[in-house]
Amino acid sequence: MRPGSIAIVGAAETTRMGHIPDASQIQLHADAARNAIRDAGLKPSDIDGYACAGEIPTNVAHYLGLTPKWVDGTYVGGCSFMLHVRHAAAAITAGLCSTVLITHGESGRSRIGLVRPTTQPESYAGQFELPYGPSGPPTLFTVPVLRYMKRYGLTHEQLAMVAVVQREWAARNPRASFRDPITVDDVLNSKMIAYPFRILQCCLVTDGGGALILTSADRAKDFPQKPVYILGTGESTETPMISQMADFTSSRAFRVAGATAFAEAGITHADVDHAMFYDAFAHLPIFGLEDLGFVPRGEAARFIWERNTAPGGKLPVNTNGGGLSYMHSGMYGMYALQESVRQMRGIAPAQVEGAKVSVCHGVGGMFAASGTVIMSNQQP
Repeated sequence: MRPGSIAIVGAAETTRMGHIPDASQIQLHADAARNAIRDAGLKPSDIDGYACAGEIPTNVAHYLGLTPKWVDGTYVGGCSFMLHVRHAAAAITAGLCSTVLITHGESGRSRIGLVRPTTQPESYAGQFELPYGPSGPPTLFTVPVLRYMKRYGLTHEQLAMVAVVQREWAARNPRASFRDPITVDDVLNSKMIAYPFRILQCCLVTDGGGALILTSADRAKDFPQKPVYILGTGESTETPMISQMADFTSSRAFRVAGATAFAEAGITHADVDHAMFYDAFAHLPIFGLEDLGFVPRGEAARFIWERNTAPGGKLPVNTNGGGLSYMHSGMYGMYALQESVRQMRGIAPAQVEGAKVSVCHGVGGMFAASGTVIMSNQQP
């Protein structure tokens, strides 16, 4: 894909977000799809490519009345939607389709019509991790952060600061689930979930969804919204078992996806005005900043502590409030993409003045997979 040859021309989240007990998961997909199609000024019949995760694409396409020529059901966890953007860009470039709809809907809190695979006893994790006591992300994600704390001296206060800064961004966002200010002491005095994570360092559990529409940049002028151009993308995987990471203090999938996206975009870190790092737990922005090369290894916590990612900082990060304060239905990647699009359109509630380039980076599973998308409101 040539940088800037593909554009996002439609983007929207579900009409309601947070607690939606009267909508099934597939209805959330449909609501997000309807809003994005309206945002792009299209009709369902204009869509000839479709991708989703969590739900089976054939189910949602049938529900929406779509007959696509290209379909992607890639499911690698919460960053699946970053991969969908990459795959859609490749498909449009190859002439397999012209207009791609990517949807996400998840009844993470209400669990109405939820479709999600369970961990089977014969699986990798079922055989080699779960018998030893961990019961999911809150416990499994403690493994890398504890090693990181030991190796680099990350303090509890610094880890808490991630949540504090993101709450500052959330306070500017009327749609955020949590908007009241918090302090480092508030975080450290909140309920312990699994050491070292306290509840304010763990993601929300909500209902909601979002959708994107992509097409060739040559057609972008035909749409009502300001186009957001795709400069570069990357994807990778490491291991389905967090216990088998090559290095607990760094994600190989992060490094590969990030480097691939930057190389494709042909930009440097100095060109980046805004970043979204998937933050299911407070340590993930720390890993993201380092593995994507924004700061040297072991220095991200200090970078955040010194308010470089906060409002007014030199690299605004997670400006919607993130999974810790905005919303997190289970697979957060779509919401990070939505905020990058809003920032590039210049319509975000906490808009970064003059932002021209946004890096959106996601994780799938517990460092199992990764996807990176670099966007701009300027076509190269």
